[in-house]
Amino acid sequence: MTRKKVKLCYIVNDSARKATFKKRKKGLLKKVSELSTLCGIDACAIVYSPYDNQPEVWPSHHGVQRIVSQFKRMPEMEQSKKMVNQDSFLRQRIVKSNDQLKKQMKDNREKEMTELMFQTLVGRSLHPFNIMDLNDLVWTIDQYLKDIRKFQSDTNNRMSLAAGSSSSSSAAALLAPPPPPPDHGVMKNVGENSQAAAAGNSTSGGFEQMEKQPWFMDLMSPQVNFGGDIMLPFGDTCHTPLWSNKFLP
Repeated sequence: MTRKKVKLCYIVNDSARKATFKKRKKGLLKKVSELSTLCGIDACAIVYSPYDNQPEVWPSHHGVQRIVSQFKRMPEMEQSKKMVNQDSFLRQRIVKSNDQLKKQMKDNREKEMTELMFQTLVGRSLHPFNIMDLNDLVWTIDQYLKDIRKFQSDTNNRMSLAAGSSSSSSAAALLAPPPPPPDHGVMKNVGENSQAAAAGNSTSGGFEQMEKQPWFMDLMSPQVNFGGDIMLPFGDTCHTPLWSNKFLP
């Protein structure tokens, strides 16, 4: 539940005024103490009242005298630079309240004219309105048209930038050199072939020596019988070859 806002005026009732004084004096001294402790500044408070014979001071008489002496040593222009009394404080509050009132009236007028603008779009008549209302309505319509044109211009600019970036990327893609063709393992095969050739060279001498052996010659040369049929060694009667062909069945 929110606290009820207190009306800022003199309290006529004596008992209520005294109770308010005691409560707010305690709160004031507490705030001064918190301000001095949290911010590390020199502050003091002197409170006179018709309910006490002696004024109440904070933090102490010596502390108050020290701060007042420090204040008096300042130039007179600096002393009154931020000084306010009750009259000047009320005038500042009045000026601030008037500014807030003017701003609120302007906002309410704009909302009223905006609602009237949308109502006229659905057929509401403008006959009962005076010239001032019509002028405000025209101003509201102009503001909305300016916002629409600005939004349209910003949208066109964004689209132009996007189109320019896409065309530049397309041109860069056309001017870029073609990618190198895939090797499909050519370099790898070349390396493997070179290694195989080196291995073959190392074993070629041994193979030549093996070819000269009599058993190898008998194995590789076919035997011919008197019937004219060729007989392969280590073959079957159906002449099935020993090594199968991987390309033909």
